[in-house]
Amino acid sequence: MTATLLRTAAELHARARTGRRAVVMTMGALHEGHATLIRAARKIAGPDGEVVVTVFVNPLQFGAGEDLDRYPRTLDADVELAGRSGADAVFAPSVDEVYPGGEPQVRISAGPMGGRLEGAARPGHFDGMLTVVAKLLHLTRPDVALYGQKDAQQLALIRRMVRDLNFGIEIVGVPTVREEDGLALSSRNRYLSPAERRTALALSQALFAGRDRHAAQEALRARAREVPATRARAEALSAIGESRAAADAHAVATTAGGPAAVRAAARLVLDEAARLDPPLTLDYLALVDPSDFTDIGDDFTGEAVLAVAARVGATRLIDNIPLTFGNLGAAS
Repeated sequence: MTATLLRTAAELHARARTGRRAVVMTMGALHEGHATLIRAARKIAGPDGEVVVTVFVNPLQFGAGEDLDRYPRTLDADVELAGRSGADAVFAPSVDEVYPGGEPQVRISAGPMGGRLEGAARPGHFDGMLTVVAKLLHLTRPDVALYGQKDAQQLALIRRMVRDLNFGIEIVGVPTVREEDGLALSSRNRYLSPAERRTALALSQALFAGRDRHAAQEALRARAREVPATRARAEALSAIGESRAAADAHAVATTAGGPAAVRAAARLVLDEAARLDPPLTLDYLALVDPSDFTDIGDDFTGEAVLAVAARVGATRLIDNIPLTFGNLGAAS
């Protein structure tokens, strides 16, 4: 399948529309993670719908000292990958097309959620992101827009903006795509030297350590709940050699665990990575409520996000995984 390259909103609006239009927004340098989003969009749009991929490196999202000029631009390859993955069109507007009067005087504010974690590390980033997303949603006029869960805070803010400001567009999150070694796919991975990449693996390894600690805790809690505290049952367990297992389950279930244990397991991996050569420099490790990205307490139940951001050399990387606490289930 060949994708049509469009440079202006007028060209996009002139296209005949039948069925649903699904949009995937990118900053270019497309990789398999983007291809997964495009394939998901193709499935949602169906054979009679249309998939549009936007390619726009948004200057409002880059703060002082960040990598706007260094950010990879590979439009020809992007158009080819988009078409191969199922896109009908690639909308790659110029800065003047998106911001015809220069930098906009009126912008979307990300509010309190936009000042946490990534927002604290990159002041103004989410205001710029939401502003360009709002503009691109208006320019592309989709029925549904898809975003990767790797940028969990971005996804949460887009969902909040669309809901709070009545955009009337369906927002779909697509699970993170990882390379074979566990590193989350990112356009910035190409900046890593072989040694830096080895250190960078600590991000996903830390998340997996937290997830595994949580899964073990939940499994032991479930097992403990299955062991009634009756003498007859205890004697029966002892007779078949299960008393030690029951005691272990009870001990773990009644000692410190939950969010604190998840954070501790992840932190241990990151602390070890800080001693590598080259070292990992941690920006944050957080276990948050995805509705507002505030830290969760030890009595929290429901969906949560374990998120990490760190630098390896000159490259800053982020990653996260979803977890579920309480009776709703174990780690996702």
